[in-house]
Amino acid sequence: MRVSLLRRLATMATTLGLTSLGLLGAGAAPAQAAISDCPSGYFCAWKTDNGTGTMFKTNANKATLGTWDNTFQSVVNRTSKFACLHEDTNYSRNGGVSIWDPDPAGTEWGYSHRTVSSVSFVATERECFLPAYPEWYAATAPQAAGFGDLNADLRADVLVRDKAGRLWFLRGDGTGQLVGNSGWNAMNVLVRHGDFSGDGREDVIAREASTGKLWLYPGAGTGSLGAPKLMGNGGWNAMSRIVAYGDLSGDSRSDMLAVEKATGKLWLYPGTGAGALGARKLIGSSGWTGMSALVGAGDMNGDGRADLIARKASTGELWLYPGKAGALGSRVLIGNGGWNGMDSFLGLGDVTGDGRADLVTTTKSSYVGEGCRGVGCQLVYPGRGNGALDSREETATDWWNLNGFF
Repeated sequence: MRVSLLRRLATMATTLGLTSLGLLGAGAAPAQAAISDCPSGYFCAWKTDNGTGTMFKTNANKATLGTWDNTFQSVVNRTSKFACLHEDTNYSRNGGVSIWDPDPAGTEWGYSHRTVSSVSFVATERECFLPAYPEWYAATAPQAAGFGDLNADLRADVLVRDKAGRLWFLRGDGTGQLVGNSGWNAMNVLVRHGDFSGDGREDVIAREASTGKLWLYPGAGTGSLGAPKLMGNGGWNAMSRIVAYGDLSGDSRSDMLAVEKATGKLWLYPGTGAGALGARKLIGSSGWTGMSALVGAGDMNGDGRADLIARKASTGELWLYPGKAGALGSRVLIGNGGWNGMDSFLGLGDVTGDGRADLVTTTKSSYVGEGCRGVGCQLVYPGRGNGALDSREETATDWWNLNGFF
């Protein structure tokens, strides 16, 4: 698979030099009368350390600053976006970048360092020094078509939600596409895998946090999503985990699994193939709340049935539950421990291009690897085709300061 770690590590090194609102001395002195002259909706700066004298203001990106180049001393950001103060012109990330949080009320102001040469405004803090979405590469894998592939290009895809509530489609070649402008932070569960609407395209299922309703977003076959359809009227907040699994019931339709918070029971919700779910069936009597991650990973053991991977919270062990006809078989240990260092688990089918289903993870702060450490490392564990996993491959370093992957 394609890996460009040198570029990613260079990007990471650049970001280590960034400064933040707190480091710039925000609120270090009481507001002066001149500070309040900054209009609502603008970023303002002065050449003095007390916000007096001639005022610079803008609410649009400025690739160069002219006579204001390298003069900012006092600043305030009254816009609704993050203000990125670049040491270089044209928003270059090669030099340092200072970040000022949105503060429409204008209550936070502080000092810059007279090193600003361009200003940009972005929706998320991450975008001051990285693209809005992370890098994602997947090998061309014809044998994996139909699983983890939203646009039918024979690559495993990823959907990424950012902190502004936007949804990005990553098509597997390092590029991304905005497929949801806003509002996705209202969902506290996002899952995919399988065709629930019956049109031959992979769909997305989302749970609305405020109502507990379940919504089906039909895939358009291009990476984008169609208008939502109500799939569950309410009560889904009673479930601690929801997993779009694939076909477990054996009727060639995609199914869903859910863990009940109060009882720890695992339920199978068979798909009807028409955008709805059938009567649920109990497939796990208790103990499933002890699992801190569940992922429908596809056929990991080569028997032609979709399988379930689960992480046990108390031990950090990783277990494979092989799929049977309408049930799960006896579990098999595939990871002895240490898996609590992983933040997200993604079942994306065949990522490496060898015709076997793989497992993708992102890391927490405790992770220490060969070429990446801390939050946001992306790892690929190639599947062996017998249920076991090969050693991890570090494939990216920029999967951080986001709000979920699936």
